[in-house]
Amino acid sequence: MSFQVRFTPRASDELRSFRKNEQKQILEAIETQLLHEPLSLTRNRKKLRPNELSEWELRVGNVRVFYDVNKEEQVISVRALGQKTGSRLTINGKEFDL
Repeated sequence: MSFQVRFTPRASDELRSFRKNEQKQILEAIETQLLHEPLSLTRNRKKLRPNELSEWELRVGNVRVFYDVNKEEQVISVRALGQKTGSRLTINGKEFDL
């Protein structure tokens, strides 16, 4: 059973802010990591503590993809993408604590 991926307008803008080769890596990771088992914990996927961004995080190198899953509708909502440097997460120039 495959899920459908939807980007919020914010996430679409953030994706476009990455270089083309990074965009390709991010989209490939979403396709391979999330389409079939988005709720499974793995080395690159984890459920987050309650926060303002999302319920789940996918790690793609130093990029973080934040997403929520609607299991009934089989939809993954990509809500934000950010750059992780050390312990700092930056999304569109704003620093976040998770």
